[in-house]
Amino acid sequence: MEARYRRLVNPFQPLRVLSDDEIAGIHHAALTILAEDGIKVLLEDGRRRFENAGASVDADFMVRIDPELVSSALESAPTEFELVARNPERNVLVGGHSVVLAPVGGPPHATDLDRGRRAGTLQDFSDLLRLSQAFDVIHVTSQQVEPQDVPVNLRHLETTRAYLALSDKAPFIYSRGIGQVTDCLEMLRIGLGLTEDELAADHYCYTVINTNSPRQLDIPMALGLIQFAEMNQPAVVTPFTLSGAMAPVTLSGALVLQHAEALAGITLSQISRAGAPVVYGAFTSNVDMRSGAPAFGTPEAAKAAFASGQLARHIGLPWRSSAVCTSNIPDAQAGYESMMNMMGAVLGGANFILHTAGWLESGLSASYEKFILDVEMAQMFAELFLPLDSSAAEMGLEAIHTVQPGGHFFGIDHTLERYEKAFYEPVVFSRANFGQWEEGGSLTAAERANAVWKQILADFEPPALDDGIKEELDEYVSRRTAEGGAPPES
Repeated sequence: MEARYRRLVNPFQPLRVLSDDEIAGIHHAALTILAEDGIKVLLEDGRRRFENAGASVDADFMVRIDPELVSSALESAPTEFELVARNPERNVLVGGHSVVLAPVGGPPHATDLDRGRRAGTLQDFSDLLRLSQAFDVIHVTSQQVEPQDVPVNLRHLETTRAYLALSDKAPFIYSRGIGQVTDCLEMLRIGLGLTEDELAADHYCYTVINTNSPRQLDIPMALGLIQFAEMNQPAVVTPFTLSGAMAPVTLSGALVLQHAEALAGITLSQISRAGAPVVYGAFTSNVDMRSGAPAFGTPEAAKAAFASGQLARHIGLPWRSSAVCTSNIPDAQAGYESMMNMMGAVLGGANFILHTAGWLESGLSASYEKFILDVEMAQMFAELFLPLDSSAAEMGLEAIHTVQPGGHFFGIDHTLERYEKAFYEPVVFSRANFGQWEEGGSLTAAERANAVWKQILADFEPPALDDGIKEELDEYVSRRTAEGGAPPES
């Protein structure tokens, strides 16, 4: 498809909901928690690294980190970095005013209007990956859905092969133990035609590290922080802090906990390799206090996003946010909840927005129709970034993307022609033209999206991949499969 939204720059000043003193107070409170109460680190090697760097460790695995150690880690972490894709035209900048949009990641189920809700398969993973590749407003790939028809010890091999065969954008790699990460990085090295030193010299993939709130870093996540740092690959450190559940019920309390956990993960990354790329992740929302269910798209989530952006800028790191919803189907609720979260992320100045397209049912399902509707929304946000009555250069921004009129689905010639006709010629409703309306215009947004994703998959052509590289990847997968793959380490 035509390149329109490959590199987005947000020209707006981020919204602020807290004063500078309040942000400094949250930062100080988080440092105090780390120094006095600490964070539990279940990985022995992680505790040893902290201790060697000057932190104290007790018999209950609690690590107490001095503010000076955290400050040193923040000084070494880069304020921005480039994520390098197989296709250089797909490279993206993470940090500054740049905005990177990633699709849904990790749901166990897939859903669409034809087949309903079901356990995710490798076919679903591959089809959603094709959709991610098809749209320039989606800048990197993700674990679109869990392919549960592939055993977990082999799943990483098949998903990484799909990344390299179906997309030329930078891929996501799960931190599920040393064996799986090693396999994925080796396949990435093969797919990119690099040596091990060349792979470690730049940033070619990313992972997400979730702390176990409150105040715990488990073994796979600590392993991931260390391994990705040592390989010089980006880690997005994201506490999952829901007010009223694993975080204090007040928004300020949840933000303090989020900030403390993120700082601990960032510090482990930097003491493992100073200068390793790392992103400040935020996923603070609230729960329904009657049911305990997560609530997304709420005013609290938007306020938390604005404040999280301020906290990330306070420590000088790129910031990750999300565009998520609670609704179980791609309906109006799904739309306004996703828009609410997207507004919080974009107006808050997020650099990396996960779950931009396809998230449904609080992350339990990846929806094909929601993917298309979310892409439409993402393209509208991309249009907002265009300068008004002036060039990007005049605004002090690099003119690195060009948007053509009709960049979204409702701007196609078919729609514009009928808009002009309706605007200039009064419509006389009759049985004949009402029948035409029923045939096309009466379709719901989800029904129209259903036709769109089917057409995209039917027309999809994968990016070119050298036959020799493809053969080497297939041989690697066959050999590792025969050896039993790599079970996730816990």
